[in-house]
Amino acid sequence: MPPRLTARRTLAFVSVVVVLVIAVVLSLMVGRQALSPVEVVRALIEGGTGNTVDIVRGLRLERTLVALAVGAALGAAGALMQALTRNPLADPGLLGVNAGAAAAVVTGFTFFGITSALPQMWLGLVGAAVASVVVYLVGSGGRASAGPARLALAGAALTAVLFSYINALAMSDQATYNEVRFWVVGSVVNRGLDTLVIALPFLVLGVVLALIVGPGLNALALGEDSSRSLGLGVGRIRVLTAVSITLLCGAATAVAGPIGFLGLTVPHVARAVVGADQRRIIPFGMLLSAAFLVLADTLGRVVSGGAEIEAGLMTAILGGPVFIALVRRRRMVPA
Repeated sequence: MPPRLTARRTLAFVSVVVVLVIAVVLSLMVGRQALSPVEVVRALIEGGTGNTVDIVRGLRLERTLVALAVGAALGAAGALMQALTRNPLADPGLLGVNAGAAAAVVTGFTFFGITSALPQMWLGLVGAAVASVVVYLVGSGGRASAGPARLALAGAALTAVLFSYINALAMSDQATYNEVRFWVVGSVVNRGLDTLVIALPFLVLGVVLALIVGPGLNALALGEDSSRSLGLGVGRIRVLTAVSITLLCGAATAVAGPIGFLGLTVPHVARAVVGADQRRIIPFGMLLSAAFLVLADTLGRVVSGGAEIEAGLMTAILGGPVFIALVRRRRMVPA
C-alpha cells in the first residue's frame, strides 16, 4: 500500500476519534444548564453530591454511553447490510429491521406486560430476525432477483405496516400509549445503564462477528464463483453476517427504539474516506456513527430552545437530505 494512502487513512481514523471525544465532551457540557469542562471533570472524578454531579453522572453520562453503544451498533449493522446485499440503500431502518424489533417489543408490553430489559432484548432480537427474513422473501419474490429497489420497496412497505400496527396498539390502550409514545421515535433519554448492561453482551458479540466476517465480505464482493474458488464458505459468511446484523439491530432497538438513517449514510461516508475494504469500513463506521448519534442527541437539546428533540428525530432530520442525495445519484439506480 502506498505510504501516502496509509498516512491518509491513519489520519482519518485519528480524526474520527478526535471528533468522537469532542462529541462526548459536548454531550456532558451542553443542556438546559450549561457546564464548563472543569465542572464536568470535577463531577466525574471527585463525585460527591450536588446538582452538577446529578446532572453529569445521573443524566448526561448515561445517555452519552447509550448513544455511543447504539450508534456504533447501527453503524456496523448498516455497513454489513450494504455489503451482504450489495445494496447501497440497505439500512436497518429502511429495510424494516428496526421496525420489526420495535413491533415485537411493543407487542410484548401490550399483551403480556413485559417491561423488564432482558425479555425485551430477546423480543427485539426475534423481531429483527423475522423482519429481515420477511423483507428478503418479499423482495426476492417472483422471477426478478432481490435487487436494491425491490428490497428497499419491500422494507418500506413492511416498515409502514409495522408502525401502523404499533400506532394502533398505542391508541387502543392508554398505558401502552404512555409507554411507547416517546420510545418509538428513538431516544437515548431515560435509558438506564442497567438496560445497556443487559444489551452489552449482545452488542459485543455482534461487533465481534462483524469484524470476523469483514474479510469474507471483501471476497464476496468479487462474486460468488470467485469467492468459492478462493475457498470461501459463502453460506457461512452470509449466516454469520445475518446473525451479527440481528444482534446489533435487535439489541440497539430494544435499548433506544428505532433510530434510522445512521446505518444508511455512515457506511457511504466511511467508504469514501477509507476505501472499499470492509476491515476498515466497519470500525471506522462504528466510530463515526457513534459520534454522529451523540452529536445529534446533543443538538436536539438546544435547537428548539425549551423542549428537547429526540435523537431519532434528529438523525432523520440530518440524514434525510443525505438519503435524497444518495438515491438521486445515477449509479445507484438499478439497471
